[in-house]
Amino acid sequence: MLLSKMSNTSVLLCFIVLAAFAIANASGSESKERIGVYALKKGDLSVKFTNWGATIISLVLPDKNGKLADVVLGYDSVKEYTNDTSYIGSVVGRVANRIGGAQFTLNGTHYKLVANEGKNILHGGKKGFSDVVWKVRKYKNEGHSPSIAFTYHSADGEQGFPGDVLATVSYTLTGDNQLSIKMKAKALNKPTPVSLAQHTYWNLGGHNSGDVLSQDVTIFASHYTPVDSHLIPTGKIASVKGTPYDFLKPDAVGSRINKLTSGYDINYCLDSSGVGNKLRPAAVVHDKKSGRVLELSTNAPGLQFYTSNSLKDVKGKGGFVYEPHAALCLETQGFPDSVNHPNFPSTIVTPKKPYKHFMLFKFSIKA
Repeated sequence: MLLSKMSNTSVLLCFIVLAAFAIANASGSESKERIGVYALKKGDLSVKFTNWGATIISLVLPDKNGKLADVVLGYDSVKEYTNDTSYIGSVVGRVANRIGGAQFTLNGTHYKLVANEGKNILHGGKKGFSDVVWKVRKYKNEGHSPSIAFTYHSADGEQGFPGDVLATVSYTLTGDNQLSIKMKAKALNKPTPVSLAQHTYWNLGGHNSGDVLSQDVTIFASHYTPVDSHLIPTGKIASVKGTPYDFLKPDAVGSRINKLTSGYDINYCLDSSGVGNKLRPAAVVHDKKSGRVLELSTNAPGLQFYTSNSLKDVKGKGGFVYEPHAALCLETQGFPDSVNHPNFPSTIVTPKKPYKHFMLFKFSIKA
């Protein structure tokens, strides 16, 4: 079933039951969760989601001439999301990004995880949070702040991680052209690492407008975490000064990309670390052709900047084919492999210390 284009007037629920999936619970018995599509609209901003991976599947905005466009990459059907290998639009976890050797030691116990990228683990393993059906806990598509909340119970031992975790992701349209995302998680019985990320692929020119190399980016980070040949952090924290990673001032994505092997895929150490619920600037993206601007703020310590280097001949919405650099990802997060680097901010969550990760996307027009 094709996902219809979001009109600029519709505020009705777009709930389409597309499949029933059997998923095992902690006791090994099976329960069924339905996969649906849900819509939120406020003013000129329209967003669609699916509870498969708590995924953003479309976000429609006007440009400087009032022309609407969907500015996130994606697919025409939810079935295609269930077969996706690029984490398009999804929430990734239990630990986003990479853990070297797919292992770590916590409180004297060594844990071996399910490797899915050579000897390492990426975005939670072979079946991370992006590849499960989340429950819809709350859905309100009318009123001052339309919102939807998804929950997922991750069982002790899932992909090798210790302890049961209850995760919640809430999406809310607030203010004018603003999308607020709140990620929370509770460790129910054991300390465990938790670091979620939202993996939307952004192209402010429109998902089918080509590459993002001419779009200007600002990243509010004067340091980054260098990586080895397998993209595992070395443990060092280095200055961006004099490197292709310096986006402290606005610059085109493609201005220095040829100095890298295939493109950007690096964690930035955000300046002026947020505390608790306090947000601080993380990044700004400006597409001069359309005039669209994205401003991102967060309370997370890190930001993974990724220029969709691995996309190749991916058939997306409307049959458009996505190639490398067709979009950029701005994944606010804990530092990658932090469980193996004591000098990195901790991602360990305990029953007494829950996980709270907030971000705010503000969209505007700049002529």
